[in-house]
Amino acid sequence: MSRLWDKGAPLDARVLRYTAGEDHALDDRLVAYDVRASIAHAEMLHECGLLDGPSLQAIREGLAAIGEAHARGEWRVTLDLEDGQTALETLLTRRIGDAGARLHAGRSRNDQVLAALRLYLRDAVESLAEGTREVMKALEALATGQGHVALPGYTHMQQAMPSSVALWARGYAAELRDDADGLRHAHRRILRNPLGSAAGYGTPNLPVSREATRTRLDFPENHEPVTAVQLSRGKAEAEVLFQVALLMQDLGRLASDLLLFYTREFGFVALPDEFTTGSSIMPQKRNPDVFELVRGRTATAQACLVEVLGITAKLPSGYQRDLQLIKAPLFRSIDVCGETLAIMAAAIPGVRFRPERIRLDPDIHAAAEANALVVSEGMPFREAYRRVGQKLAKD
Repeated sequence: MSRLWDKGAPLDARVLRYTAGEDHALDDRLVAYDVRASIAHAEMLHECGLLDGPSLQAIREGLAAIGEAHARGEWRVTLDLEDGQTALETLLTRRIGDAGARLHAGRSRNDQVLAALRLYLRDAVESLAEGTREVMKALEALATGQGHVALPGYTHMQQAMPSSVALWARGYAAELRDDADGLRHAHRRILRNPLGSAAGYGTPNLPVSREATRTRLDFPENHEPVTAVQLSRGKAEAEVLFQVALLMQDLGRLASDLLLFYTREFGFVALPDEFTTGSSIMPQKRNPDVFELVRGRTATAQACLVEVLGITAKLPSGYQRDLQLIKAPLFRSIDVCGETLAIMAAAIPGVRFRPERIRLDPDIHAAAEANALVVSEGMPFREAYRRVGQKLAKD
């Protein structure tokens, strides 16, 4: 088929497969956001006298219908359509004729896809923050219900000081709260309107209004100057991925604790049967696969961040096709994180600590004993430290 961007010469099919790659499939999640941004762009063109009323109405109705059909699963972005932006314009023009061909005035695929991506990221960040809150709630409930159970606190993998389920669970909950706040900090770069920057140098001779699209799409500010927009590509994405990596790291450490506590040697916890699997050969075993994969997928989040940073490093100014490759690791990391949050929020309520199996080393109160000497006898801490140490060495 002939694509919107063809210049007359036939395109080698291998070029299309290589350049489009998986972009068409990835763009499926951006269709609804692209529809919204495209309608805002059309309304701005009408406001600026660049689009007549009947054309605006046809574009609005056509885009809405196309978006609704996509939401119902009636069409998907396919390789022959190349990407989501081309798909929308192609389908719109087929539906409403020449009015659809007027929509692209004053924009490029560059600012078009970035607008859809930033609208998507705004929702994705909030969804991940909400998922993080659900895991926090599960940990707080665990602390409330089983918080009285004593646990040894570890340093260097050795029992060090007394702790409890409440302290353990609320420590993780506090860090997850910090992770949710960190995700929201990414809005600083996401909430800038890129529309009107076109391919990175504005829209010569067209009196477009960036303020009009900014207002319609609820961006707090326009991304200025227009040459900064393409330079910013990958930065908001990397900031989201960095926060996701930190969040996944906390979830991985939580899973690692539970895996250690679940070993026969520790036996501190029982995990819910519905979140463990059976062995293919050993009838007695229940395997904590879910928590092992949570621990392992921390690496996925870290790798996605490194991939995005590697794609954007040392690119010259202006748009480069390399930037298309950001979407795959970005979406992969967001999806892995969302799925991990959902399964951890569901699994944690089933964790049961087993106080009858938990034994605290008698020496675990040594630091408290030293502190007591400081308080009761006014002894320098180092002297109290030595005295308690000598006493324990004799026992």
